Amino acid sequence: MSEKILLLVDGSSYLYRAFHAMPDLRGPDGFPTGAIHGMVNMMNWLREQVPAEHAVCVFDAKGPTFRDEWYPEYKAQRAPMPEDLRAQIEPIHEAVRLLGWPVLEVPGIEADDAIGTLARVGAESGHTVVISTGDKDLAQLVTPQVTLINTMAKPPERLDVAGVTEKFGVPPDRIIDYLTLIGDTVDNVPGVPKVGPKTAVKWIQEHGSLDGVIAAAEQIKGVAGENLRATLGWLPTGRRLITVKTDCDLGAQVPAWPALDALALRAPDQAGLVDFYTRYGFRSSLRALGQPVPAAAPASPAAAGEDPAGEVDPRPAPVLARDYQTLTSWEQLDAWIARLKAAPLVGLDTETDSLDPMRARIVGISFAVEPGRAAYVPTGHDYPGAPDQLPLDGVLARLRPWLEDAGAAKLGQNIKYDLHVFENHGIRVQGYVHDTLLESYVLEAHKPHSLESLADRHLGRHGLSYEDLCGKGANQIPFSQVDVERASTYSGEDSEMCVQVHETLWPQLQAEPGLRRVYAEIEMPTVAVLQRIERHGVLIDPARLAAQSQQLAERMIALEQEAYAIAGQPFNMASPKQIGEILFNRLGLPVKKKTATGAPSTDEEVLQELAADYPLPAKLLEHRGLAKLKSTYTDKLPGMINPATGRVHTNYAQAVAVTGRLSSNEPNLQNIPIRTPEGRRVREAFIAPPGHVIASADYSQIELRIMAHISGDPGLNKAFAEGMDVHRATASEVFGIAPSEVTAEQRRYAKTINFGLIYGMGAFGLAQSLGIDQKAAKNYIDRYFERFAGVKRYMEETKERARERGYVETEFGRRIVLPEIKGGSGPRRAGAERQAINAPMQGTAADLIKLAMIAVQQALDAEGRATRMVMQVHDELVFEVPESEVDWLREAVPRLMAGVASFSVPLVAEVGFGPSWEAAH
Repeated sequence: MSEKILLLVDGSSYLYRAFHAMPDLRGPDGFPTGAIHGMVNMMNWLREQVPAEHAVCVFDAKGPTFRDEWYPEYKAQRAPMPEDLRAQIEPIHEAVRLLGWPVLEVPGIEADDAIGTLARVGAESGHTVVISTGDKDLAQLVTPQVTLINTMAKPPERLDVAGVTEKFGVPPDRIIDYLTLIGDTVDNVPGVPKVGPKTAVKWIQEHGSLDGVIAAAEQIKGVAGENLRATLGWLPTGRRLITVKTDCDLGAQVPAWPALDALALRAPDQAGLVDFYTRYGFRSSLRALGQPVPAAAPASPAAAGEDPAGEVDPRPAPVLARDYQTLTSWEQLDAWIARLKAAPLVGLDTETDSLDPMRARIVGISFAVEPGRAAYVPTGHDYPGAPDQLPLDGVLARLRPWLEDAGAAKLGQNIKYDLHVFENHGIRVQGYVHDTLLESYVLEAHKPHSLESLADRHLGRHGLSYEDLCGKGANQIPFSQVDVERASTYSGEDSEMCVQVHETLWPQLQAEPGLRRVYAEIEMPTVAVLQRIERHGVLIDPARLAAQSQQLAERMIALEQEAYAIAGQPFNMASPKQIGEILFNRLGLPVKKKTATGAPSTDEEVLQELAADYPLPAKLLEHRGLAKLKSTYTDKLPGMINPATGRVHTNYAQAVAVTGRLSSNEPNLQNIPIRTPEGRRVREAFIAPPGHVIASADYSQIELRIMAHISGDPGLNKAFAEGMDVHRATASEVFGIAPSEVTAEQRRYAKTINFGLIYGMGAFGLAQSLGIDQKAAKNYIDRYFERFAGVKRYMEETKERARERGYVETEFGRRIVLPEIKGGSGPRRAGAERQAINAPMQGTAADLIKLAMIAVQQALDAEGRATRMVMQVHDELVFEVPESEVDWLREAVPRLMAGVASFSVPLVAEVGFGPSWEAAH
């Protein structure tokens, strides 16, 4: 083993969480076993995941501690330990010992202080220390030698120094200050009234420490400042209570202290475990030991809290008290339908047999009318011994009036998927008014938006995961084979956690008018448009793609032979190692950069640089480009044709790019390379059906127009207002000549400058793009800013405003958070500053194209047109148009696209037509 690891488990923290998270499990004699199950599985999981030589599970001892002497109200508000949990304490200690773990209880001190002391001694003795806990207080112990792991999080959360800083906003050595300010309600340690995490972080960042905050108390304004000044006398006591002691004497409990020999992990006591598991009815654990399972064990896996494989979730998490019903009779379903009709808002979720929205079929449906209360209707569970279930057709027939009622308000997580699923069964759901995925995306685009992460972040809840039920990889089972009762718990959690997440996020959106507008007027209406685009799909010509694949293969073979001739020998053109050997050892080309292992890099950036002077890198780049084109598009697209529709159906993800741009996947129709003839030919395979043409409507120079609008620069505004060629106008200003005298090369330079500056490009980047020296590039940029001073002013003001607020906004109010613009390293901070310049333009462009999609679809519906929107690609909308509607689209779509916003410069959309997507350009 390359390092010595000391693993410290916060047993007291985990046994409470295990008790509240697990079902009410009972042994053969009715003895409660839920917390025991959770602890046993967690300890086994830890032993597998953390290769420790020394370890200990630490519990709080009975009786008062020194903190009770300091502050009699310490933990005074904590409820008494539930009797069912109290009964499981001794069996938990027994189980942990039988599993080979040392167990530690120290009278008079808390488990946290024993852990803090052991962490210090372990680090000083050369151990890498891992603390397994869900307690935020222990973040103060993190150092380069000490990390935390929270097994209750899914996936498990690991926090080193950087992780603590990212999670809490302050480094580990300021966690005590942070906790002192916000207080600890669990332990009844008051903080500063009305001061939460954001204010605490802000104060510590501004004043350096708690002592600095105290020193500056008179200068801190507002109610928070008044509360701080009123609490100054308490804060030293609060800090003392919060601080974990690291100097406790553990000699009476740890033989040979301070050596750690007594904490060596031992082999599990197999005989003792067999007896223990038999006494408490641990059927799956007995099977794992090769032991017979008693016949008197619970008959239902769900009743024993086990999945079909007999495993209990090893990382339990706290949940609400809940009332989940499994509906298996028409009377139960009818009663719930009445409840749905009476509810002001209903959480709705489907369980299906596929993640492909166009092919998924319903296995079950769940609803929730309030947090903690849900119902699941199983309809398609088909494992041996599955209980009788209501037929899907009958269930949908009863639900159809409510599902298709636009006045019945519904809520979901990623509702676009469920819209497809219901439509697969002939139901067009109406009345979706909220989507928690999009609420999160608008509020916090830079964070994850899965329901699991939202519940964790906003509710502190961890439900069952899909992998908990179905497994993963080759052993994953379909949802139809999941035990009905566990499926009911899983789906019920999804529906009711969705309701609870909405109740947390929606008030935040209502308090922010700009964000509320983005959510209500842009993101939510876009869902329905995207669902229709995806559902209609796009027609492709597989024969044409097959011919292109053959042509690409032939060209790739020719490139290989040309490359072998230059190298003087054959080699594997897909092997970085062999390419490096040829380029740098055999041919002696200069090494531009190295990989993490010290080998010369052959990545695309290096090859691009070398290709300017050497022929072989250019061959390699061309070969790579063709190989990617072939594997990603010409070979793959024909296999993605849906046999039921004869079309390709992409998925547009709304909640991915922080700027608001859509992301296309399976297949990605937005990344087809169009700078090469081969890439453009792929678009020739996207065709119109008989009697139709393809139309492409594209915003013209949209980001430059947005730059002109938000910067207010007179020169740019004049160029666009007068309909000038903006790149020619820029070249005229930069080179000091009349527009009529601008050469094609000068216009190309100006175009590169225009677009480069939008992306925050500096002199170095411009020099590389134009193939000129850096001094000349700087001169061009300086001249540009002399002529377009408004652009320069916008850039500087935007960066400054972003540094102050930590975010930038689009013209429509979308907020783009830049986490590293304040605290990032030099290169990362510079990258965040470049993003601050570009994000308002790219984000505004994203908002515009979504508004355009909404406006065009509304017009198509209002006029009963047969034209269909089939793709959205960045600033472009692609349509399938009956020949009889070409004239209408030629006039209406550019007008609608230009009319979705009023800027200081005109918005212009251009439209082209043809038998294929490529021909429409």
